[in-house]
Amino acid sequence: MGIDAAMNLRHVRSNLRGKQVNFKPLASDALPLPVALTNKIFFVLFFAASYYLLRRWREKIRNYTPLHVLNMGEILAIVAEIGSFIYLTGFFGIDYVQNIISKSSDGPWDLDDENEKSAAVHSQKGIMNPRPQPTGSSLKDSSDEAIAYSVRNAEVSSHSLESQLGDCMRATSVRRRAVELATGRSMEGLPLLGMDYSTVRGQCCEMVIGHVQIPVGVAGPLLLDASEYTIPMATTEGCLVASTNRGCKAIYQSGGATSILTKDGITRAPVVRFSTAKRAAELKFYIEDPENFYTFSVVFNRTSRFARLQSMRCVLAGRNLYIRFCCSTGDAMGMNMISKGVQNVLKYLQDIYPDMEVVSVSGNFCADKKPTAVNWIEGRGKSVVCEAVIKGDVVSGVLKTSVPALVQLNTIKNLAGSALAGAIGGFNAHAANIVSAIFIATGQDPAQNVESSQCLTMMEAVNGGTDLHISVTMPSIEVGTVGGGTQLASQAACLNLLGVRGPHPRSPGANAQTLSRIVAGTVLAGELSLMSALAAGQLVKSHMKYNRSSKDIRDLN
Repeated sequence: MGIDAAMNLRHVRSNLRGKQVNFKPLASDALPLPVALTNKIFFVLFFAASYYLLRRWREKIRNYTPLHVLNMGEILAIVAEIGSFIYLTGFFGIDYVQNIISKSSDGPWDLDDENEKSAAVHSQKGIMNPRPQPTGSSLKDSSDEAIAYSVRNAEVSSHSLESQLGDCMRATSVRRRAVELATGRSMEGLPLLGMDYSTVRGQCCEMVIGHVQIPVGVAGPLLLDASEYTIPMATTEGCLVASTNRGCKAIYQSGGATSILTKDGITRAPVVRFSTAKRAAELKFYIEDPENFYTFSVVFNRTSRFARLQSMRCVLAGRNLYIRFCCSTGDAMGMNMISKGVQNVLKYLQDIYPDMEVVSVSGNFCADKKPTAVNWIEGRGKSVVCEAVIKGDVVSGVLKTSVPALVQLNTIKNLAGSALAGAIGGFNAHAANIVSAIFIATGQDPAQNVESSQCLTMMEAVNGGTDLHISVTMPSIEVGTVGGGTQLASQAACLNLLGVRGPHPRSPGANAQTLSRIVAGTVLAGELSLMSALAAGQLVKSHMKYNRSSKDIRDLN
């Protein structure tokens, strides 16, 4: 520690000491000089006194003078020796070791020492204030600042603030302040107001300290299945909404797009184990016997009035058996719904096969949030095909390219290029861009973009080569219009814009199916526009214009 740093630290401590900040007392606080200078003085004093006494005692030995006969200089040297030894031992020995031990015993929430350090460093920035004292007998009656200090010091559990305070907004604000105290870093810039945190609790997020703003743009109208939709897209990527909007325009001027829903069923695949592979195979044959399916469906369906078991498929891996359940779930995406039904069936099977060990309710054969061949081939969620015929004059006038150029590029890029890359469902230009933007805007699980973006884009010249037939095949679109983030105000508003908010009043599942069709139709528009930009050599130019910030990054420091 340098002299200037030591003086600054002492100055901060002296300013805060009278304001009830719980700093641990240090030996250096009582020193009249900066600790670095005091250390040097006592080092020099200790070695100088030692050297002087050794020389004097050597002379006494040579002259046969008794060692206990001391003059004033020797007495002062002995006093200096003892005093400097006590100082050096106490300051660098006992107190240093004590600090080491106390730090090593700290748990992950014992942040006192670190926050005392950050207090000195960040007090001048307004992040650290003197700790207030509790003013009431209960936690609710205390000030927010006092509660935040208690959370910082692990005296109050952060995750229990909502239940203890009975106010989600106040709990979020207190937790946010506790994070500032613990890290010594300001949370300024992360919005706090503008969200009803009671809608988040127990459903969307835990340990909340604010919310993140993402711009929402609109593309469209998208003419799909004779209906017009204005598409909300939440993204931070420039050009994405504008490009998708251009694709929607091309589809609209060509008469619209058509979608076909080929399958609707979410999956969950538990894994069970037996002592032998033969025993596991016996259960496989029992489950796949058509005569037993009715019993399984009754056991499964009793968990919900919307969940309906569609199929059960089994795969053996040694003595492990993976059972892939597939069911419809109404307007919900359905993971919680199917998981409850799966547990019911597993309990039923354990009564018949008591030696069956349930390893996990999910064995990754589902497969959720992973790009897999099983989803690509068999589908998961909603399987949708969407197509449109784009007129030749629209291709040249709106998309600024030609039909042969698009067909050739699609073959070379989306088909051959993806095959060389070993893609699983990645035979497209940028389906994930559109899927992610709609998912975030409408409150879907963003991580399910992984399998929901599996897409095959195809382009062919039709009508004598003058027009373009384009289609997207998406077997695993996982969406819902109830549950999860769909009930948050912003996301519900975006669903309302599409006309699919909440459960369908007459036909359960129709809203979620419509949303999946909209996702596929918007992907079709996005693919059409991006491929045209690539074919016409416009991609770099458009991104340089719309996707570059003019703000000097030095302004962010």
